[in-house]
Amino acid sequence: MIKVGLISDTHSYLDPQIFDFFEDRDEIWHAGDFGTLEIADELLTIAPVLGVYGNIDGQDIRQEYPLHQRFERQGIDFWMTHIGGTLGRYCLPIREEMENDPPDVFICGHSHILKIGRDQEKNKMLFINPGAAGRHGFQVYRTCVRFTIDEGQIQDVEVINLGEK
Repeated sequence: MIKVGLISDTHSYLDPQIFDFFEDRDEIWHAGDFGTLEIADELLTIAPVLGVYGNIDGQDIRQEYPLHQRFERQGIDFWMTHIGGTLGRYCLPIREEMENDPPDVFICGHSHILKIGRDQEKNKMLFINPGAAGRHGFQVYRTCVRFTIDEGQIQDVEVINLGEK
């Protein structure tokens, strides 16, 4: 079993509640727009961080984290990137690969809008955008997600509302 904390769009702000919500996580995944490398360093005090850079991230973050992460956990194929579009309407740069080789789970950020659902046209691929955890942007509420991967299944998906920005 792997316990995952999923966060995005921190924009240089890490809510203190994150430390409690993610304290028992085995891994933390960041879907871009860290803001500063210090955010990654703070998350690393909780658990190992797997991340991608976002459009506001500088060279320091881009040297540490790639644009895309395609990886496997317990036989589940994950693809994480920052700018990915939304459920059923994916961004042009990734659309071709999405058509030819969709992952089991697609994770992105950027929109600041929490969305979790299945794409029926992509083999019921699970789409997750954890929303924005930071204070910048137009979102009303700040959110992140945690879940468990157990025996090749995504389980116990939980949205954490961090409050208004």
